[in-house]
Amino acid sequence: MSSIMSGSKNKTTNTYISLYWRCQLLGWGTVSLYWAYVVFSRDDYGYFYTFLNYVLDIGIGIFLTHLYRSVALKLNWKALSLGELFVRVVPSIIIMSVLYAFLVNLKWYTYWNWIGEWAFAGGEASSVSESLLYWDPVLITGLRLMSIWVLAYHLYHYYQREIKTAQQNAELSVIAKQAQLDNLAVQLNPHFLFNSLNSIKSLVIEDPKTARRAIDLLSDILRSSLYEKDAPFISIKDELGLVKDYIELEKVRFEERLNMTINMDDSLENFMIPPLSIQLLVENAIKHGIDKRINGGTIELSIQERAEKLEIQVQNPGRMSDKGSENGIGLKNLSKRLALQYNGEASLSLKNESEDQVTATIRIPIHRK
Repeated sequence: MSSIMSGSKNKTTNTYISLYWRCQLLGWGTVSLYWAYVVFSRDDYGYFYTFLNYVLDIGIGIFLTHLYRSVALKLNWKALSLGELFVRVVPSIIIMSVLYAFLVNLKWYTYWNWIGEWAFAGGEASSVSESLLYWDPVLITGLRLMSIWVLAYHLYHYYQREIKTAQQNAELSVIAKQAQLDNLAVQLNPHFLFNSLNSIKSLVIEDPKTARRAIDLLSDILRSSLYEKDAPFISIKDELGLVKDYIELEKVRFEERLNMTINMDDSLENFMIPPLSIQLLVENAIKHGIDKRINGGTIELSIQERAEKLEIQVQNPGRMSDKGSENGIGLKNLSKRLALQYNGEASLSLKNESEDQVTATIRIPIHRK
């Protein structure tokens, strides 16, 4: 892994340097074209001296800005706040502009002194000091060019830093959501196990054969839960297999008091839903509906596609109390899971449909396999 990471880092660095030098050559090459045009058309420098002047202009620009970049990297100016950066950038631009004027004047002095055509420059031969102090418009041009370069340089790095920060925040968000989901799954499975073992406990002495069957069913349910708990989604077909095993397990205890009907179009079997979501609603219906009635009742499961969403309803006889005791840890966990997995586009509701009927409804965006 370390070699892969090292290779990636080197590749990124090479790409960055390549982009930097491409921008330097392209930028200063374009700016210097104007000066080359001026000396060629207005001052009649000729091809050789025009080209020489063009190359020197590019070299001066790259030298000064690369020097600034080296200092900025060494002192890590990218990590500074806007105010801290400002008090360093302003003096740097002034220094760079003075150096720019000095080098450009030195270039002109050398050129004119070399070819001995001071009249060509519009005056008599000047001393070295007079030539180097010639500032208008050289210094103004330097201020303009260096300001543009420094501003572009820091804006680019500011943009890169914002992108990196956004990527890191997104990764942290995903990690946090995954951690929450794992935590909820850990809470959910013991909740289901606890209720199931309570159902089997009463059968061990009274009916050992049925108890063994119940243990087999519980084993199958736990196996499915363990293998599928890490997956964020499960097909409706697989979830219903788990629900049917759970109903058979509970019928061992409730016998004829527990019945269930399923209303679903077969075309929805491969739609994906969060694992254990239907099972949890059915478990809740048994605990707060069937278990409290002497004659038991029928749980009606309906799965429909409505308005581009999947609607799962579980109805059971009974009435939800005003205290909302039916909203236990299982339903709260399911509600949190739906909120995390669907970014607020899913809903879970529990209400009294009539005087003797409670309906739990999940609405989630359609997710096909």
